[in-house]
Amino acid sequence: MKEIMTRFLEYVAFDTQSDGNSGTHPSTEKQFRLAEHLKAELLALGIRDVTLTDKCYLYAKLPATPGCETLPALGFIAHLDTSDAASGANIKPQIIKNWEGSPIPLGTSGKVVTPRPHLKGHTIITTDGTTLLGADDKAGIAIIVTAAEEILEKNLPHGPLSFCFTPDEEIGEGADFFDVPFFGADYAYTVDGGAAELIEGENFNAAGADIVFTGVSTHPGSSKNVMLNALKVAMEFDAMLPAWEVPSHTENREGFYHLCSCSGNVSTAKMHYILRDHDAQLFERRKETLLSIAEYLNKKYGSNTVAVTLKESDRNMAEIIEKYPFLIEKAKAAITAAGLSPVVSPIRGGTDGARLSFMGLPCPNLGYGGYAAHGETEYADVEGMTSVVRIIIHIINSFIPENFSCDQKFK
Repeated sequence: MKEIMTRFLEYVAFDTQSDGNSGTHPSTEKQFRLAEHLKAELLALGIRDVTLTDKCYLYAKLPATPGCETLPALGFIAHLDTSDAASGANIKPQIIKNWEGSPIPLGTSGKVVTPRPHLKGHTIITTDGTTLLGADDKAGIAIIVTAAEEILEKNLPHGPLSFCFTPDEEIGEGADFFDVPFFGADYAYTVDGGAAELIEGENFNAAGADIVFTGVSTHPGSSKNVMLNALKVAMEFDAMLPAWEVPSHTENREGFYHLCSCSGNVSTAKMHYILRDHDAQLFERRKETLLSIAEYLNKKYGSNTVAVTLKESDRNMAEIIEKYPFLIEKAKAAITAAGLSPVVSPIRGGTDGARLSFMGLPCPNLGYGGYAAHGETEYADVEGMTSVVRIIIHIINSFIPENFSCDQKFK
């Protein structure tokens, strides 16, 4: 079997950043390069049913082993793309074996990273401080492919299995063209969560807000009672939001307003926010707050001064997952069997699994052994990645009843 670190390093060499402004599907053609590589690899492993769609969704299926055909069909999902928060090209990984616990310099960038203390003695992979690493979610892909390879090489018994690697998860479009009936799973897990011991069955309700401010521009020397500075109105809008309900002052299930961008001039200004809240009622209240501020400013400055466009992207999958508690319980038991202590935590973000759960595929999230995603200090824990391979195989095995007529169960 190929070592998981070798596989992971092969994958991070592919630049697969998505682009939320492209308007295409997939948003970047370069995601196909990794997808094609994976397709060839899966076929070489002996998986005969492999499909790459024109939207860059890579599906692979393993039929059940004899005697296991009636078991629930399980799926495992990871995403091809990486965040655009930092460069995803020309990644230069650093491999620190048997990490001793001291800060790790990231190349000559001047940045350092100190991994979590419990990772002392593990093999850590970092960047050189100038790019993302891409563990989010190429570690998830490496884990799934390695688990599939082990199942095939050891002829481990299993029910029907499906795998999918999706594009554009980082821009909220990973489930847009996901074919749930074709995927064929009754239940699934995304492998996109962070630390190896994590289980996530709830996420933020999420929306984006694009706000356009229209001002009146005149010469500043003769602008009294005429000029309306769109940038100043935008600043006033932001100042009317709760000052402490921002990402830097919230945690756990606390929601927030996050100003992502602001641009413009005296005549026109634009702001983009994301809104997040686990509680559905509080989420609705956040949207209403934006609209009420706009209404107030339009009364103050004129009816066409502020225009708000809201677009929902995720709903809290807890609404669905709570109907299938065994998915969380099986994951907890699998993590324990792999020698870790399970941590059930809400996602302070989104995941393909949230949308897929509302599309008829209950889909909680597993960890992938990575940390500090979306930045140059991202790093991966090789032993953690290896543990998630064990976790996946334990989950698959847990769906085989004790006295079922499958071949010898995995132990």
